[in-house]
Amino acid sequence: MNKKFYLLIMIIVLIFSFFSLRVIDLSYAKHDYYLEKYNNLKEHYIKGNSAPRGRILDINGNVLVDNVGINTIVYHKTDKSNLSMELGIAKKLVELTDYKYLYDEAKLKDFYILLNDELADKLITEEEYKLYNERKITNDKLYKLKKERITNNMLNGLTKLEKYSSYFYYLMNDGYAFDNKVLLKDVCDEVYAKILEANLDGIFGEIEWARNYKYGNTLSSIFGNISNTLPKEKEYLLSDGYTYNDKVGISGLEEYYEEYLRGEKAIYKLENNNLKLVSEAKRGNDLILNIDIDLQLEIENIIKKEIEKAKKQANTEYYRESYVLISNPKTGNINALAGIRRLDNGEYQDVTINVVKNAYTVGSAIKGASISVGYQNKVIDIGSSYNDSCVKLANLPYKCSYKKLGYLNDINALALSSNYYQFMIAIGITKNNYVYNMKLDVNEEHFNIYRNTFKEYGLGTKTNIDLPNETTGLEGSTIAPDLLLNLAIGQYDLYTPVGLLQYINTIANDGARLKLNLMHSIKKDNQVIKLNKVDELNKVNLDSKYMDRIKLGFKKVMESGTGYYYTNGLVSSAGKTGTSESYIDTDYDGSLDTFVLSNTFLMYAPYDNPKYSIVVISPNTSNLDNKSAYRSPVNRLIARNINDLVFSSF
Repeated sequence: MNKKFYLLIMIIVLIFSFFSLRVIDLSYAKHDYYLEKYNNLKEHYIKGNSAPRGRILDINGNVLVDNVGINTIVYHKTDKSNLSMELGIAKKLVELTDYKYLYDEAKLKDFYILLNDELADKLITEEEYKLYNERKITNDKLYKLKKERITNNMLNGLTKLEKYSSYFYYLMNDGYAFDNKVLLKDVCDEVYAKILEANLDGIFGEIEWARNYKYGNTLSSIFGNISNTLPKEKEYLLSDGYTYNDKVGISGLEEYYEEYLRGEKAIYKLENNNLKLVSEAKRGNDLILNIDIDLQLEIENIIKKEIEKAKKQANTEYYRESYVLISNPKTGNINALAGIRRLDNGEYQDVTINVVKNAYTVGSAIKGASISVGYQNKVIDIGSSYNDSCVKLANLPYKCSYKKLGYLNDINALALSSNYYQFMIAIGITKNNYVYNMKLDVNEEHFNIYRNTFKEYGLGTKTNIDLPNETTGLEGSTIAPDLLLNLAIGQYDLYTPVGLLQYINTIANDGARLKLNLMHSIKKDNQVIKLNKVDELNKVNLDSKYMDRIKLGFKKVMESGTGYYYTNGLVSSAGKTGTSESYIDTDYDGSLDTFVLSNTFLMYAPYDNPKYSIVVISPNTSNLDNKSAYRSPVNRLIARNINDLVFSSF
């Protein structure tokens, strides 16, 4: 009994001691700290409407995307806000802006009811009020009856000032009650100053920040867009401190690097129903790209010049655009990328973003990866040779190279772009030897053997480039013997331009597949907070002696093969051409009705110490349905001019 009594006493003493210490802590030791906390709860702080985003610069420090400030008038409801006060503010704004902003005629009846609620009530009969009280008529129905009975004469009773003030009143009450409401944008300095000097309750001025593109439309699709408010699909950002009226990157680099480019909004303190600036808006971090804007602009000019020349040639009615990508194959850094489309009116559109979103049939350009399948699966070895001919499978037409190429080993098969050589590998993958008019059984596994090897190079998979929504290309879904052969020569699956760039880089890097990078670094003021590093994604599962054979084959492509006229020969290079035939929908009825030719070229140089890699793709350069046999050389001419530009200093 005594023990329980003493235990109870000890508990009481401990509880008393705890509360005593808390009183001392609150009253003396941390008095100022807790007083500040209390005052903060009583004080009302408001964030500004926008903040300047970080700039985007090229590798040489040239500003590509900056910010421009726009005078903005904003309203934030205060404790004093009511109908009378807001109508007064609205009328004053009308006078200060000299009746410039026109009201919405459709809302005048609502505004009349708002101003004349007693008169509007008299528009309802006693019988209708009785039905309303008996819950046989809803409040919405009653309001609708009021609006229907407001005549034009009644509306004419509103003064001009009242009508024009409705414009601002509805803006002040749009959306969430205590959000900042933008009432005016891009107002001149004189009007901006007048409104602020009027010292209206809840009204404050702010510089709203918009993007300023220093080089017009150049790379605009890569930079991306910014939303004016938080889109529904971005609502997850609310947990990161965003609000519904925040601007946010929704595409391109603006979206991918949102966390770095986002600025800090200004903070205002609400004092006596007016807002006092506490801290100014701060610009986001700067994004420095590997892009060289001078090189970029010259490439765009080359594409435009060659498109103009090509459009005057025969069979080019469906040719509209070309793509060029240039990178450092040893790092994956992209120095330039351009997609230029000529519109029907002769103007040009930036479609560079298609390098990650669109996929194309690229033909023989992929034969470096194709021949790897033969090496990996021991269908061929170094020096394996075939006499180029045609393949005839049961119930299928002949499949041949573009001409008889004679007796070829693995290197010459690449140099002269033999289809027959690749067909022999594809048939070998099925564990068969070719026999005229043979029945070839194929299955999904045979297709996957090719596709898995292609992905090791970056074809048919994501390159991990720093842009959102990268696609992997398009895989055919039909399993058939002739389609396996088509897959082997780049005439079945579709690949993205960035996939082709990573593929040629992988060959230049002796089989190491590197991530592609637009970003060089991110800076906060002058301090680097993030620096891009070379990122190896995988290594091609191929012995170095076979990779050397592919490189030698690509070298011979440029020296004496199909790529001979694509360079000036001043620098030793390695590369591959590709020509594909496909059907396109030219009348937009959903059917593929026109047979066209597309061209692809890829290369790296110098051969012994690669510094640049180049990819050029021109879809639909020639209409094959025309009687004329003319084929536009536009892709070769673009590649030759860019080769002269890039390697002029070597």
